[in-house]
This record gives sequence, structure tokens and C-alpha cells, in this order.
Amino acid sequence: MQFRITAPAAAVTLAFLIGLALVAGRGLGPLRDSSVNTELAGALGPATAAVSAGRLPAPPGGVVLRVLDTAGTPVDGGGATGLGAGDVRALKGGQPVTVSAMRWLGSVVSAPDGQLRLVAAGTGLVGQDLAVHKAAEWLILAAAVGAVLAAIATWLVVRFALRRVSRMRRTVRALPPGQRLPLPEADDELRALAADFNALLQRQEEASQRLRRFTGDAAHELRSPVASIRVQAEVAVANPDPELAQETLADVLAEAERLSSLLDGLLTLARSDAGELPPAEAVELLTEARAAADRLPPGSPAVRVTGVVGQAWAHAAHSEVELVLNNLLRNACRYASSQIVVSVLPGHSRVRLVVDDDGPGIPAEHRDRVFDRFYRVGDDRARSSGGTGLGLAMVAETVRRRGGRVSVGESPEGGARFQVLWRAAGNVSGS
Repeated sequence: MQFRITAPAAAVTLAFLIGLALVAGRGLGPLRDSSVNTELAGALGPATAAVSAGRLPAPPGGVVLRVLDTAGTPVDGGGATGLGAGDVRALKGGQPVTVSAMRWLGSVVSAPDGQLRLVAAGTGLVGQDLAVHKAAEWLILAAAVGAVLAAIATWLVVRFALRRVSRMRRTVRALPPGQRLPLPEADDELRALAADFNALLQRQEEASQRLRRFTGDAAHELRSPVASIRVQAEVAVANPDPELAQETLADVLAEAERLSSLLDGLLTLARSDAGELPPAEAVELLTEARAAADRLPPGSPAVRVTGVVGQAWAHAAHSEVELVLNNLLRNACRYASSQIVVSVLPGHSRVRLVVDDDGPGIPAEHRDRVFDRFYRVGDDRARSSGGTGLGLAMVAETVRRRGGRVSVGESPEGGARFQVLWRAAGNVSGS
């Protein structure tokens, strides 16, 4: 981790500093020329004043002063300047020129006799180009040294910063079950990491608890019908009576059907837990509700379905709607006294399915848990009601994974009211 952070930081720092050194090195030449021009302009002022007064200018140290006519010919008695015609024109225009390692700056003035004179101030650049080149090399060297120092500083800072992470890692390894990481006092990223890790531990423990509870309940639920089938078979073998055998086979068949239903429910929930989701489509709820009512066994309480055909379309798979309706209606049949009312209510973003019965209802203290797996209002393991304890759990899970929700309350009929909210097929993105 330290190397992965330090290496890119050092590379970026080196590239930045070298780039900065190159830019600065290129700017040394213009900076030198600007400084020389300023020096020459300072010497040129008194020189032009002297020529205007008819005197030869006195050159300051390090600067050469020449007086030329407008053609570039020396009139001060000195030798040739080496300035060409183009250089002379530039000097008369106030532009500096560089000729033979000499930097010149000129100004035109009028002598006392009325003639125009070109006063030129120059200084040698010998050695300055080498100094500029050396300065650029030193800048690049300084950039490299700076990058190395930055890498060392980054390494130390990262090592210091990761020391707290290492301590947290050691704490996590030695963390007993059920314990949580202590939160650092500083409100920084490490505190947020510890809080997120604690939340992850909480979710993991909750998932483990649910898995253990589900496994234990499933084993208990499966043991009951299997044991019953075994007992009935042993009775039939021990008593070869045709009438008793027929009765025993009927009991075995009933237990086998309950066992099959229980296994189907467990398989459905396992697929849901694994994230398997069939493709959704627009499902017309009223037609499906009537079909589910027709599938109820003979002798079931009367079912009244209300709604308008074609008005309520749910965004779900057809098999999911069948599962929800079948389980809600079978649950209502087990407890209803005489009547079940199914209402299908359309909406803009949601469609509602309401199932009311006139049975004993569900006490308020149990309503939050009736959708838990294997939960029953009464602590009845004999299963006299015929249920597996998975129907309502499958309903809640099926609706939830489609973005809907299920609730239970009190029915106007006096029994229980189960209400399912689905996303409307035309408003899949609605909340």
C-alpha cells in the first residue's frame, strides 16, 4: 500500500518539478535580456543628454557607449561597431539587438549643430549564455532532488497514516464474536471506516442468526411430516388390516402433500434469497384474483372479488401474482367464518390488492411478525390448521423484491385485512 501510494506521488511530483524547471530554464534567457535592457537604458539616459549638449558621453563600468550618425558610421573617433544596416534601423526604432555576443540599445538625439546622432549603449554577453545553461541544469537537478525528498516525505506520511489502519486490522483479527470496533475520537475517514465495518458486522450477525433460525425451523418442520409418515407406515406394517391400511395411506398422502408443499416453499424462498428474479410483465390483477378464487377447494368460504377489469395492472411476473393470491386466499380460508372479500384497487403509481376475512383476526402484537418464516400466532406445532408457516413469508418476499410492500391490519369484516401494494405496470420507476 505504501509503495502503491508513494510511487505515483513521486512520479507526479518529478514530472511537475521537471516541467517547472524546463519552463523556468526557458525563461532565464528572456529574463537575462530584460535585465540587460534595463541596465543599458539606465546608461543611455545620461549619454543622450551629454550628446545633446555637445559632449562625448562618459561610459559607466561594464557598458560601452558609442555615438554614430544615422547611417551607423561612428562619429566618436572609435572603431567599427559591427552593427549592420538592419541593426542600425532597429536601434533607431528603440529596439535592442544582439550582435557578436554584444547587446545594444540605442536612441536618436539631436546634436547642437542640428545633426541627428545615434547614441548606442552596449554590453557583452560572454559567459552569460553559459550561466543560463548551467542554471537550467541546476533547476532540473533541484527538481530531481525535490522529487526524491517528496517521495521520502510521502512514504513517511503514508506509513504514519496507515499505522492506525494496521492497528485497526489487528483489532479486527482479535475481535471476539458479538463485539464491535471502538470508534476513534477524531471525526475522520478512519472513524467512518470503523462505523461502516461495525455496521457490516451487525448485518453479518443478523444474517447468520436468520440462517441459523431458518435452518433450525426448517429441520423441525421437515421432521414433523417425515416422522408422521414413518409412524403411519410402521403401524400399517405391524397391523395388516385392509381398512386400517386404507386409512393409513390417506394419512400418509396428506402428510406427503404437506411435506411437498413445505419443500416447495423452502425452494421458493431459497431462490429468492439467491437473487433469482423472473422477468416482469404487466399482469391484470382482477382476472388473476378471480382465477385464484376459482382454484380454491370445494367447501371453502364464499369469495367475493370486486374491481374493474383492465384497470389495475401490476409490474410483476405472472407466477409471482399467482403465488401471492394463492397463499393469501388459502390463509384466509383457514380462518374465515363465512366470507372472503378480495378488492382490486387501481392507482397512478401503485395498485392495491386487499384481502379481507371475517375470522378471528390477528392481534396487534403479532402483526409485525406474521410475515416471518415459520412464525405462527399460536405456538402450535401440531399444524392442525394445515399450514406450513411459509405462505405469508413467501408473499412478503415476493412483493418486496418487486419494490412493493405487504401489511396486515384489521378488516371491516372483523377479521384480518392483508393489503399488497405493487408498482403499477405503467409506472415502473415510481416510488
